[in-house]
Amino acid sequence: MVFHLAAALGASRLSPEEFMAVNAGGTRVIMEAARKNSVRRVVHFSSAGVLGHVKPGDVADERYPLDPRDVYDKTKLAGERAALEFAAAGLDVVVIRPGWVYGPGDRRTLKLVRSIARGRFLFPGKGGTLQSPTFIDDLVSGTVLCADRGRAGEIYNIAGKEALTVRQMAETIAAAVEKKLPRFHLPMGPTRAAAWTMGKAFGLVGREAPLNPSRLAFFVHPKALKINKAQVELGFVPGVDFVEGMARTVAWYRAAGWI
Repeated sequence: MVFHLAAALGASRLSPEEFMAVNAGGTRVIMEAARKNSVRRVVHFSSAGVLGHVKPGDVADERYPLDPRDVYDKTKLAGERAALEFAAAGLDVVVIRPGWVYGPGDRRTLKLVRSIARGRFLFPGKGGTLQSPTFIDDLVSGTVLCADRGRAGEIYNIAGKEALTVRQMAETIAAAVEKKLPRFHLPMGPTRAAAWTMGKAFGLVGREAPLNPSRLAFFVHPKALKINKAQVELGFVPGVDFVEGMARTVAWYRAAGWI
């Protein structure tokens, strides 16, 4: 059995061609190798980013219209489609779309937690964007269920038990690090312009900007996920809500000396 998680991530300083070579071309290489070596099953990790922007108020199931917005999301969709092409040709492939994954050891979430813990966080927009936070233990258990019980050629959303606004998430993080969020927020229009400009400027010198479109996407593009299919077909039951999961994550960060 093969679990395919390798990818060029959204904040990577790569060209669109390099993103496509890794996220789509690399998936084809994995699938072809699995077919040649008679692998029993491939579990392919896609991304909720293939949805692009879930309409406010909607919670997306696996059939929700796809509208990826940036190069990462577009190339992850190309990789997902490549995996499903191999599935249609007879390879046993199951596709996972994870929610917004966090937990001990995660350096992506660390950036947000650290900025709030240090009192340097300024909220972009009003914070009404919905996300589906997913504690790493729940993702792992969902992955095992997909491997054992998933139907070949099917896509499964694997996410936490609740869809939360990004403000609710930030407030939970602030409570976990014993800080308060500032009352004011940054207007989204100028913030988007600043993110684009900083991303380009820092890219010229080979550095990741403190604010770029990839980081801002979390606050801009809703990606609330329905997990009914995984619950009914796989018996998936997420066990960790965001309050508990973030408390465990912050405790780990502190023990490791990361915050």
